[in-house]
Amino acid sequence: ARTGLITTLLEMGGDIEIMNERLSGGEAIADLRVRSSQLKGVTVPGERSASMIDEYPVLSVAASFATGETIMEDLAELRVKESDRLAAVARGLEANGVDCEEGSDWLKVRGRPDGKGLGGGTVETHLDHRIAMSFLVMGMASEKPVTVDDISAIATSFPEFVGLMQGLGAEMSQR
Repeated sequence: ARTGLITTLLEMGGDIEIMNERLSGGEAIADLRVRSSQLKGVTVPGERSASMIDEYPVLSVAASFATGETIMEDLAELRVKESDRLAAVARGLEANGVDCEEGSDWLKVRGRPDGKGLGGGTVETHLDHRIAMSFLVMGMASEKPVTVDDISAIATSFPEFVGLMQGLGAEMSQR
């Protein structure tokens, strides 16, 4: 099951209601009701990484706004994806004022719950839609806008993303 992100956000204090659980194509799915909540930092156990390897970029963004420190372990697989996704996420966080530390297979993020001082940087996505979408989400909560260098990969994996974000109030423009 690919539910590691939801499990982690619940551990962080996320207000997520899981409803209408069912199977679709042999995979467990559900409807989610998510409400604003103050997240707190946690240590994400390494054994969870297989169930959320693609979600670490957006978890790192969420951790940027959590109280305290979030530690993500056993992330070596992120270094051998389409790009070195672990390094790309760490550079993106740093470019946007996030206090983070990158190890060989881990990432530590110290959050700023008020979002003050966050944003204002440009993120190199390395044509990875996960990184592009994660940092565009960051721009919704940060004090200053977040720029990503290329959103073309989003159209392939999630063509409705930009429209959904704008529906939530995101102001997005292309240069």
